Order: sequence, then structure tokens, then C-alpha cells
Amino acid sequence: MSGLDAILSNPAYHDYLAILKGARNGFVYGVKVRFPHALIMAILFGRGDWNTRLKTIYRATKQHALNLAKFVSLYKTLLLVQKKMNGGKERSFDTFIAGLIGGYVVFGERTAVNEQIVLYVCSRVVASFLARAKTPYSKTTHAPGRPLPPDATQFSIFAALCWGAVMWLFNERGETIQPGMFNSMTYLYRDSERWNNLKTLLWHNT
Repeated sequence: MSGLDAILSNPAYHDYLAILKGARNGFVYGVKVRFPHALIMAILFGRGDWNTRLKTIYRATKQHALNLAKFVSLYKTLLLVQKKMNGGKERSFDTFIAGLIGGYVVFGERTAVNEQIVLYVCSRVVASFLARAKTPYSKTTHAPGRPLPPDATQFSIFAALCWGAVMWLFNERGETIQPGMFNSMTYLYRDSERWNNLKTLLWHNT
């Protein structure tokens, strides 16, 4: 075994290397998620020539990837610091503190990309308060931390309230809706009200 392999497999260095691996995974995941999204948005709603649109795609992808890399590495670093301060023991609220600080430092600046990420996370946090459905594996083979689907009745009510609220907001208080969602809703609900001929009815918008 080489010296490098010995370091990589040494448990003493695991927590430190996990920070590096976390940054790597955050960057890769950010690219995978943001690039196709930015590309589609540029095709559907982009303005200017393609040189301008490509620069927008690059900036959004870069910011998403770097911010995820920063957050994961900072989060893991803060967990490690707290663990060492507590004599090598992990506490349940360590994750909240690390996430709180990391979220403020990395995602606290209001940008279009950060806003989308924070709203995505917020929606998942809110949805987590729905009761979980009873499934065959929930009492037997359910592993700790394995996601369970929400209760069907509560989810139906939750979905109805979400869609009712967002459609009212779009019509009455559009300025409060996140820009990306506003553009999507405009394309779906308002652009579909206008056409001049068969081509603009079925092929593209006016």
C-alpha cells in the first residue's frame, strides 16, 4: 500500500477527507442540477443573443455548484469542530447549528440562485410536518432515516392549499412570487390566452 493509500484509508483522517469529498460532491451535484435547468430556462425565457444566454447559464451553474460545495464543506467542518469540543461525541442539535451557520454564511446573500435553493429547501421542510403514511415497511423493515411517503389525505389537502394559494398570488400579488416560477406560470396561464393564427396557437407563442 502506498503512502497516499495509507492516508486515505486511515480512520484518523476520515473526518477531514470527508470535508474534501463533500465539497467535491456538492460541486458536481450543483452542476448536474443547475446546468440543465439554466439551459431550459435560457431556451424558454432567455433574452438577448446566445452568447449572452450562455454567459447567464455559466454564471448560474458556477454559483450553484460553488455554493453547494461551500455549504457542504462548511457544514461538515462545523460538525467536526462541535464534535471535538464535546469530547468526540455528536449531539442531535449539532446538525441544526451547523446548518444554521452554513445557511447564513453561504446562502444568506439574496441572489436568484440562492433564492431558488432556499425556497426549495423551505418547501421540503414544511412538507416534512405532514404525517407519514403507514406502509408495509414502516413497522418492520424500515431503516432509521429512510423517507416515508406522506399520509395520503393530508397530502391531498396540502396540495390543494398550495395550488390554491399560488394561483391566487399569481393573479393578485404576482410581485411576491419567485421570478423563475412567475415566468413559468406566465408561460402556462397568460401566454396561452394569446394567438393570431393556427401557427401561434399550436407551434409557438405570439
